[in-house]
Amino acid sequence: MERQFTPGTAELIAGARRHAVGDLLRRTAARYPEKTAVVADGRRVGFAGFDLAVTRCANALKARGMGKGDRLALLSHNSWQFAVLVFATARLGVVLVPVNFMLGAAEVAYILAHSEASGMVAEGALVPTADEAIALSGLSGGVRGKIGPAGGPDAAGEGWEDVDSWIDGGDETPVEVLVDDDDPLRLMYTSGTESRPKGVLLSSRSLIGQYVSCAIDGGMSADDVEVHALPMYHCAQLDCFFSVDVYLGATSVVLPSPEPAALLAAIEAEKATKLFCPPTVWISLLRHPDFDTRDLSSLRKGYYGASPMPVEILRELRERLPDVRLWNFYGQTEMSPLATILRPHEQLPHAGSAGRAALNVETRVVDDEDRPLPPGEVGEIVHRSPHASLGYYNDEAKTAEAFRNGWFHSGDLGVIDADGYLTVVDRKKDMIKTGGENVASREVEEALYRLEGVAEAAVFGIGHPRWIEAVTAVIVPKPGAGLTPEAVHAHAREILASYKRPKYVVFTDALPKNPSGKILKKDLRVQHAGLAAEDA
Repeated sequence: MERQFTPGTAELIAGARRHAVGDLLRRTAARYPEKTAVVADGRRVGFAGFDLAVTRCANALKARGMGKGDRLALLSHNSWQFAVLVFATARLGVVLVPVNFMLGAAEVAYILAHSEASGMVAEGALVPTADEAIALSGLSGGVRGKIGPAGGPDAAGEGWEDVDSWIDGGDETPVEVLVDDDDPLRLMYTSGTESRPKGVLLSSRSLIGQYVSCAIDGGMSADDVEVHALPMYHCAQLDCFFSVDVYLGATSVVLPSPEPAALLAAIEAEKATKLFCPPTVWISLLRHPDFDTRDLSSLRKGYYGASPMPVEILRELRERLPDVRLWNFYGQTEMSPLATILRPHEQLPHAGSAGRAALNVETRVVDDEDRPLPPGEVGEIVHRSPHASLGYYNDEAKTAEAFRNGWFHSGDLGVIDADGYLTVVDRKKDMIKTGGENVASREVEEALYRLEGVAEAAVFGIGHPRWIEAVTAVIVPKPGAGLTPEAVHAHAREILASYKRPKYVVFTDALPKNPSGKILKKDLRVQHAGLAAEDA
């Protein structure tokens, strides 16, 4: 039926029904005012204090001309100020643009220009990069805030205000900005496989729907104490974990990076109960000498994502952390980012699986004509959910392609079994086509992890004159393992079909990774592209 209310009355109702990301912290602070919200950078702040800091920061941004719909770029490692800015921008309806701190000035400049940012906050040590990026982007005027002292030999930090002055003092008047469910609040740039990253727009509806799925299917609660060590510029740490903790009233221990010694020390010192790491970081913790000397007995919940956990590592975690239940979170930035979950009781029976669709998600595997495939057949993974983004900023063509037929197309290849469990076979770009056969790199990696002495492994294809692509493995051996390429080849012959076996095996001290812990296979392809030259 048609609503008969005047616009004024409709606005009053909208105000009473408001439920945006900026409202969540205020509500949590009302429930748990004195409970510790954030431990970071030597500070220990309760929810009431966190809420007050957000109000001050939002008012400071507003006084400097930022308002609903404006874009604020944030170039920083994890910090107390980062945490405040996440909710201060959301409260104003300002679109936060978190930027990968590993990017060079030209790459940052592209994001500034593409997002049409009207302001920027940078970590002091990154101010020189930010200054160069601003100059390259043509961005003029607007807000300039720095977190900590400027770094570098030529970094005076002129024109940059101290963000702490926004947070520690100033106007404490409650901020009253009505942010609708589908007003954009985040613009997340994908690390992507294309020449330029895409800007993914996320709204309160996307994010809060995803928070609910994480909390319920991920077994999260207000009693959690979680260490956040992976970069919060990435939506996995920021929105599957940190923001959910704020929503629920859990305690967040924020670290600038996942450096193993500091991370293990923080778990012990804060009696952390919960931790998210990609498999590469879990492996780095297991291999660190402090793992067996720190008291990790408080840990009860562990989460991983970015790639499947190798079965041998899964077994080792269960043996060395027997009281920790594990969840696998799978998704994409465009899903805010959660899509499917593998729960604790499913880990070993369905090892390698991404689980089943999360609470607010529908997931299918489809063919090239978007027709649903039966169990056991490989196709593209697609999702339908309120988690889904608003699309790609200023790119209608790519948005229409990704959302064709009313489903978000992930670009991942997968297969669903008769019980509904999804296995991600590979990214389309990571499928190796060798001698007319398709080889999933993850299947070969799982096989290599079964060889004693393999600490980490990455499998990819390189151009080959005969095979088109040759299966190639780069391996980090365990210290003192005495592993040889011949042993790797012999192991592969025992358990892999001939076309799946690595034709080239290379040992290295470390695999290249981005700050989120994903192995950079594109770098490995470039680095080892010449291996097949002698076979030409």
